[in-house]
Amino acid sequence: MPLLNFHVFEGRDSKSVRELIDAGHQAMVEAFNVPVTDRYQTVTRHRAGELILEDTGLGMARTQNAVLLTVVTRPRPQAEKVRFYELLSRFTAERCGLSPEDLVVSLVENSDSDWSFGKGRAQFLTGEL
Repeated sequence: MPLLNFHVFEGRDSKSVRELIDAGHQAMVEAFNVPVTDRYQTVTRHRAGELILEDTGLGMARTQNAVLLTVVTRPRPQAEKVRFYELLSRFTAERCGLSPEDLVVSLVENSDSDWSFGKGRAQFLTGEL
């Protein structure tokens, strides 16, 4: 159920994008304990100047490989969030060669009434999920 929105710079080939979103999915499944088939992801490619990811004063050396990931999800315990960040960083480094300094994540929480998976129903509220 989490919705993962990956923002990347133009130039990534389809294979590297797939590795990136697969790494994100695995981190989400392991950290949030959601079903493997619970997969909602988007990828948006940006031209230079359309995606600005500065270091927030932490001394991060960002490159054109940088990724901004926005995760929209139901409320999660802090420990699950921290685990997700750690797994995501590890999996994207191992599978995609992504430097941990090039990964920015923002997790946005919403409630059960904020989701409809189709048919005009709020499945978390109706008990279907």
